[in-house]
Amino acid sequence: MRLSLLDLATVRRDQPVGEALEQSVTLAQQADELGCFERLWFAEHHNMSAIASAATSVLLAHVAARTERIRVGSGGVMLPNHSPLVIAEQFGTLAELHPGRIDLGLGRAPGTDQVTMRALRTDPQAAERFPDDVRELQGYLGDETLVPGIHAVPGRGTRVPLYILGSSLFGARLAAAYGLPYAFASHFAPDALQPAVAAYRAEFRPSAQLEQPYVIAAANVVAAEDQEEAEQIAQRVLRARVRMLGARALPGRTIDDTVMDTLMDSPVGDQARHMLTHTVVGDPTRVADGLARFAETADADEVMLTNPAPELAQRQATLAVLGDLTPA
Repeated sequence: MRLSLLDLATVRRDQPVGEALEQSVTLAQQADELGCFERLWFAEHHNMSAIASAATSVLLAHVAARTERIRVGSGGVMLPNHSPLVIAEQFGTLAELHPGRIDLGLGRAPGTDQVTMRALRTDPQAAERFPDDVRELQGYLGDETLVPGIHAVPGRGTRVPLYILGSSLFGARLAAAYGLPYAFASHFAPDALQPAVAAYRAEFRPSAQLEQPYVIAAANVVAAEDQEEAEQIAQRVLRARVRMLGARALPGRTIDDTVMDTLMDSPVGDQARHMLTHTVVGDPTRVADGLARFAETADADEVMLTNPAPELAQRQATLAVLGDLTPA
């Protein structure tokens, strides 16, 4: 089974951002040493106190410089927030510094709310240009720019591989039409997974980058040597998700234990459980079985895993279990 990792650069409550980023580096180095993971991606989010990967290409440069083998990439860059030329220059630079190790996953969503979009100076109509912007970006990273006289330096000729990210049929059909790999965000948006993958495979057209369809499906994993311990950690993960959603639903209100208990039995709790539909929890045997079932359900060529346990040692233990399941 091909496994990869999606690190959300999570910042815990009252944790310094620098410490959270250093923990991401520690986990990246462990994954690199295990040698069994295809790639490690970070996602672009803005104005979110619990996620420290807003400056995605900067973080990728830092992680790539501190690892040796694992592919490092974006999962993804939210292209409507950026000029295709700037992204080509950023990822072209990364590709020149770390040849053969850089991926460029692209998303159409803003990765934030409407108010933050305005702060980013994002044009509300930019998402409608996403297909054209992907083509423009491809040109900059290839040998023939689509904009006469404009070249990405660095970037030109690096052919950084592109991946289309999504959680709907739109991304699936675009990836199929362009002959690009498709990554589905089923770790938090499970509903359209199977129809999107089916549409992608049915409509796929070969391209210079890819001859056959290639699907990456995302899931969450909490692994420990002991089943009971894994389930206890997973309960903490669920409560953290409920707390996050509750903070949005109840702005300005303190989410204490009493409020949390109420939220757990409310529609907010139901929403969090639904978001975590594709979560594999357990000891090594149950994790192996759960991942195999998920890969079959998703019809995936590769499974990309988030590692949401709250403590660094717990996340390291999860990677160790996964490493034993998929030896290098």
